This record gives sequence, C-alpha cells and structure tokens, in this order.
Amino acid sequence: MRYILILNGPNLNLLGRREPEIYGAETLDTIIAGLRERFASIELRHEQHNGEGSLIDTLHTAGFDPECLGIVFNAGAYTHYSYAIADAIAAVPAPVVEVHMSNVHAREDFRHRSVIAPLCCGTVAGFGADSYRLGVEALLNRY
Repeated sequence: MRYILILNGPNLNLLGRREPEIYGAETLDTIIAGLRERFASIELRHEQHNGEGSLIDTLHTAGFDPECLGIVFNAGAYTHYSYAIADAIAAVPAPVVEVHMSNVHAREDFRHRSVIAPLCCGTVAGFGADSYRLGVEALLNRY
C-alpha cells in the first residue's frame, strides 16, 4: 500500500513538554493521531529518532521504497548543520518536504539557515502542528 512517512528528528519526542510557548501543548502522538484521522484514505507511517544515523537509515529505507509517496521531515536542529542528512535526502528519489512547527526565521540566527532545504521539494514553517498537515497535503497534491 502506498504511504507517506512522517519523520521527526531530535527532541521532537518531547513535544507537549518542551518549550510549549514555542511548540505548543500537543504531544507528537496527538499530532500523528490527528493526521491519521484527517488523512484516513492514505497510510501515514511515523518514526522519530534522536540520532542522526537512525534518521539517515530511515531516509534510505523509505526514500527508495517504491510504495513511499514522500516524506514529511522535521529534522529538528539537524536542519541547520547536518550535511550527512542533506546527502541522504539528495540520494533518494522520494520527494521530501521540510517542516518546522515554529517560524525558524523569527528565531535565533543559526536557525535561519537550512542545509536540507535546497534538497527538499518544499518547506513549511511557522504553523505549529498544522505544518505537518500542510506538508502531507503538498505531497498528496503532487499525485
């Protein structure tokens, strides 16, 4: 069955507890459950990893899977400096949408640069949990 992977990087397992003034009170489990309810006609798979290597392995696996329609990816802080993750995105044929819950351009200077954005088919930032919905819709609109 065709699916979309929602992939989350470091510290996103702490949503709901981590800086709720920035990221809101919803947990990652609640966000994923809401996406699955909203997009019931498509399988949404979800993984979260704090380690760079696990994220790269997941990108390789899903990115080369012909059943994967695309990846909605919140790389967390790796967005700003992980050339290894950027290389993994460049290596796979599946489209990747970069997502961020906060408006990274309204935050600290180091967050203004994304090393993965040029390799993604698009970026969604600043809409809280709704950034994930917009990322899924962007991928679905490609087909």
